[in-house]
Amino acid sequence: MSEKLETVRKALTGISGVPVTPYSQDGSIDVEKLGALIRGLAAASVHNLMAAGNTGEFFTLTMDEIRIVHRTTIAAAGGKSLVSAAVGRSLSDAKALAKDAIAEGADAIMGHHPMDPFAGPSYQARYFLELADFCTVPVIAYVRSDGFSVADFRQLALHPNIAGIKFASTNLMLLAEVIRSTDDAPAIWVCGLAEGWAPAFYALGARGFTSGLVNVFPQRSHAIHTALEAGNYAGARKLIDGIAEFEALRTKYNNGANVTVVKEALGMLGTDVGPVRIPGVVALNDGERAILRGVVDRVITEQRAA
Repeated sequence: MSEKLETVRKALTGISGVPVTPYSQDGSIDVEKLGALIRGLAAASVHNLMAAGNTGEFFTLTMDEIRIVHRTTIAAAGGKSLVSAAVGRSLSDAKALAKDAIAEGADAIMGHHPMDPFAGPSYQARYFLELADFCTVPVIAYVRSDGFSVADFRQLALHPNIAGIKFASTNLMLLAEVIRSTDDAPAIWVCGLAEGWAPAFYALGARGFTSGLVNVFPQRSHAIHTALEAGNYAGARKLIDGIAEFEALRTKYNNGANVTVVKEALGMLGTDVGPVRIPGVVALNDGERAILRGVVDRVITEQRAA
């Protein structure tokens, strides 16, 4: 297991891309398009693919659909990118999904933050700990709350089967404190808020970042990662400035447009992956689409000139 853990931890210091889930006209998963998307991301050397993550609309997929996404992603990646299969909902559901994904060849399991409205923070941490006890491959804990105590985070970081914590809160003071308190733990702290937040996270000691942008412009994500790994914060900020409107659009409607922006950008590049499922924002309005079109055209022009 130690070798597996090190492989996953190394991948977590890179780009953790979260692929979208394409749909056919009848609303079912378009397996062919998903496979093509994954092959493209693997060919682009994305370090870690989080199959059925939030950008993949995890919470609108049925259990069987999640299994289809896992299976398709693992097969299409072909070992060129590490695949972390995202699981969640009840602990029993998460374990069942994890068991099947591991049987299909998943390299790691990413546990979604348990979203029960009546959950106790320490018991949400326990959810991850029990999932890590159960799994026979490394686990990544996806924490979307700053309600966990430092002691909770320390338990996660010290668990022998937790490779890293995907920290998706803007509470940077808490992040700084938990990184200080776990300097004796091997777990990787990952920026779970995509490229725009990555410089601040790196400055505090986190490594790697998650990305929805990678579906559209993997070269830009790689350039940002390269700059951050070299400590070139000015260079990273300049690259991020060029896609700032893209990320700002994703935060609209209380993040309801997060996936919508990625899917519509793919459509602008000629890949129709279908609309976002309700309760996500199904489509951008004309004004939002014009802003997105401007970002897409600008990045394409920059890439051609490079």
